Amino acid sequence: MNSIRIDGDITLGGLFPVHGRGSEGKACGELKKEKGIHRLEAMLFALDRINNDPDLLPNITLGARILDTCSRDTHALEQSLTFVQALIEKDGTEVRCGSGGPPIITKPERVVGVIGASGSSVSIMVANILRLFKGQELLICNSIGAKCFAKLLKQLKATGSLLDSLRLSHQGLEPHGCFVKQIDEFTSLALCLEFHIPQISYASTAPDLSDNSRYDFFSRVVPSDTYQAQAMVDIVRALKWNYVSTLASEGSYGESGVEAFMQKSREDGGVCIAQSVKIPREPKPGEFDKIIRRLLETSNARAVIIFANEDDIRRVLEAARKANQTGHFFWMGSDSWGSKIAPVLHLEEVAEGAVTILPKRMSVRGFDRYFSSRTLDNNRRNIWFAEFWEDNFHCKLSRHALKKGSHVKKCTSHQPSVTLLIREGAPGSGQNRPLADHLGLHPDVPVASPQN
Repeated sequence: MNSIRIDGDITLGGLFPVHGRGSEGKACGELKKEKGIHRLEAMLFALDRINNDPDLLPNITLGARILDTCSRDTHALEQSLTFVQALIEKDGTEVRCGSGGPPIITKPERVVGVIGASGSSVSIMVANILRLFKGQELLICNSIGAKCFAKLLKQLKATGSLLDSLRLSHQGLEPHGCFVKQIDEFTSLALCLEFHIPQISYASTAPDLSDNSRYDFFSRVVPSDTYQAQAMVDIVRALKWNYVSTLASEGSYGESGVEAFMQKSREDGGVCIAQSVKIPREPKPGEFDKIIRRLLETSNARAVIIFANEDDIRRVLEAARKANQTGHFFWMGSDSWGSKIAPVLHLEEVAEGAVTILPKRMSVRGFDRYFSSRTLDNNRRNIWFAEFWEDNFHCKLSRHALKKGSHVKKCTSHQPSVTLLIREGAPGSGQNRPLADHLGLHPDVPVASPQN
């Protein structure tokens, strides 16, 4: 399993879509620079800042185990089982080595929390797995003698459970083993603490994840699509679009986002939904051509509200260009489009005039300098960085990969860093600005109503 391992006293898990969905039976596809590599490096940058701060976590080093979800929930499910391996008891009593002795089983590192995932469907799948497992942790306060502690460990080993060894009553810790109720400067307290693995997502916005009864150990640093849907309805009404179609990727993010938009449009009134089209999770050849033809069936509904992943958005734009419908549709994209370059690269003329939504964000001081200074020599911990380097600079690291007559050059370890970073949410310049500005549009350019 390909993963980034960073040793530490405490290990955090990380889930990032380093690659897109694969095709033809492959789990993983092309490299994702913006939503994959950039976000992954942001986590590594944060770990460095915490570990280098003597006041934040003194004498404690944070480690990491970072996995690639390949933008697919089923693949992420398989990968995330790595995070709970340490909580699964393995019975080795029936296993013997060739010499007759017991095997030496290396216990995997225990992950105390997970950063991720990106897509809502992936986060939901991982959250459902993590909430099934819980572990036990012994928290010891104050000072305890070595002899007494050894007795406690012996009892724990005999009972096999911390909860069976330590009994808590309404009066406090009951006498058990070497522990006493009398409290003085030599008294130590031991508590048995049951824990789950918390999960914090940096990009999952599906409203379903706000259900604390189902995802009580899930949190996120982005707002729910409920707010995004309201903003989209407000913009649609301001532009006087009263007849629109919706387009969603199959899954929690797309379907929940469109449902939130439709609910808000019903509540506020003034917007009619011509049709709702769904993009299959595994689209067949010609599927996007069919989607464009279906959208053209309601010719007056030229505005299309899109809640889809960036791969699907790109293929929709490609299909629209193929059908000679450049300029026909008025696109309104959710935050998965936002201000990313990838969905519109070389398709700018089809996307021209699009309105996209992006949560308010701020630049992290020092990250641009950090990322732009990454090279093949100083970033060996990121096992996918060499692939990113090849993709970013259109070169090959191996001479064997260079074909005669091709214009692909051999990579060097120090390429010009000016093009290394095109940060998500800040296309081109490193400053937050709307996609329209990136495409050369201006606020005073009128946007035609779909009825025209």
